Amino acid sequence: MARPVSDIAFTPSVKAEQERNGSRAQYARMEQAKGWASTVTPDLAAQIGAARSFYLGTANAEGQPYIQHRGGPPGFLQVLDERTLAFADLSGNRQYITTGNLAENPRAFIFIMDYARRRRVKIWGRARVVENDDELLARLRPTQGHTVAERCIVFEIEAWDRNCPQHIPQLVAIEDVESAVMTLQERITALEAELARVRAGG
Repeated sequence: MARPVSDIAFTPSVKAEQERNGSRAQYARMEQAKGWASTVTPDLAAQIGAARSFYLGTANAEGQPYIQHRGGPPGFLQVLDERTLAFADLSGNRQYITTGNLAENPRAFIFIMDYARRRRVKIWGRARVVENDDELLARLRPTQGHTVAERCIVFEIEAWDRNCPQHIPQLVAIEDVESAVMTLQERITALEAELARVRAGG
């Protein structure tokens, strides 16, 4: 029998903790049924396409972990095919911890939070740095802003899972708030003008 895709996270040690805390049977049923996905589904593609930010986890050869926030306009994290994601590596503080880690350990993790809809996605896989690929860089470079894109990072999906919304605070992006406020202000202005016309005619 093939190993469940979720074994990428559910190691023997993790399963032992699940057994000790009473949740192993629940996850064993999940493994025997549909289990975790390993390819991009339409709903995952939609969530990736709408993401304005995500967290990228890497570790060096000694296992020391590092998490880096990545942000950009919706669509800056792109689906290349059903098992591949990619994004442009924009110029930052030039510490190069992520690229250094990937040079010696390709294992990586993407964590996407959608606070407005209270959804989170965990994606396990392997990542690599791609340099001197002008065609790919042009495809991935965000059209907004003036930040320099130095290279590409390509992420090969091995497994992904979506968590329940429990304990996620509902937050709304300021861009969405500004848009809603502008719409309301325009409506208020139109109603005030209409009221003024009614009063003038009366």
